[in-house]
Amino acid sequence: MRLRLTVAFFLPPRFTPESVRYDRRYRKLDQYRFVVWFLALPVLVYGVFVVSPFLQAFFYSMTDWTGYSASYNFVGFDNYERMWHDDKFWDATRNSLLLLVIAPLVTLAMGLFFAYMLTAGGRRRNTAVSGVTGSGLYKVVYFFPQVLSLAIIAVIWARIYSPRSGALNAGLDAVGLGSWQREDWLGGSVAIWCVLVVLCWSFVGFYVVLFSAAMSAIPQETYEAARLDGAGRARTFFQITFPLTWDTVRTGWVYMGIQALDAFALVNVMVPEHGMDVLPSYLFEKSFRDGQAGYATTIGVALFLITLVFATVMMRVGRRDRVEL
Repeated sequence: MRLRLTVAFFLPPRFTPESVRYDRRYRKLDQYRFVVWFLALPVLVYGVFVVSPFLQAFFYSMTDWTGYSASYNFVGFDNYERMWHDDKFWDATRNSLLLLVIAPLVTLAMGLFFAYMLTAGGRRRNTAVSGVTGSGLYKVVYFFPQVLSLAIIAVIWARIYSPRSGALNAGLDAVGLGSWQREDWLGGSVAIWCVLVVLCWSFVGFYVVLFSAAMSAIPQETYEAARLDGAGRARTFFQITFPLTWDTVRTGWVYMGIQALDAFALVNVMVPEHGMDVLPSYLFEKSFRDGQAGYATTIGVALFLITLVFATVMMRVGRRDRVEL
């Protein structure tokens, strides 16, 4: 009978023998068969186009492949040993980790503040909460950088940071802070902070809209009850708004962290050559400029592991019981 059930699992229901079809075990088997066959094609596509490239990356990271020919030699863990002693790799990793920690913290904090002001920062009669006047227009203004590509944003901010004709030095001079002017904003120790400013500016509008939508889903009665209890705006935010939007904040944190790790476009377009590196830009340099695709793939594996660890930690540390209204 087990053999018949196994064969029936791979047969369409119309071809299943009646002796098996009316068996109680077949009913449960039929449920699993539907799920398996329904997911078979998506899982196959995912495996071919997502999982397979990752496995190939692990393989090529153990070779001396140049990226420009079909020939390569297997070198084992030599690339990983070389990466461990590569000072430029650790400098790029340090910059990427700095962006990973600070960029989500600043961007999400600003997004939450602006979203709360646009959603519950106003005062209107007969309304428990309301946004500030013109909140719809503000959302459009905040979201505008999302319409631009990162390459265009990088070009614009590169002109702003330009030491000769940039708006930053000119603005500092206009307000009497000429001593703060710098000859090289994007090539010294402050380059990472300049990139951080652009990264936060370009993504904060997305989180304003995202958090505004999450806050708009909170029932008005909850705010009315808090207002009757005498809760102010700060207390309302930290005891009602923030807990009820925590799932959205956690998801946004993971997404913003991945965006911070993938700062290639900003660094490659905005920062002069050898000004600073992050892991994606250093990977690009080794692969396409130096013809060391095998070693570049090793850096990609390290970037993959950092991203995986970050996402796993955030999803586990941020886990909490769902708040029911």
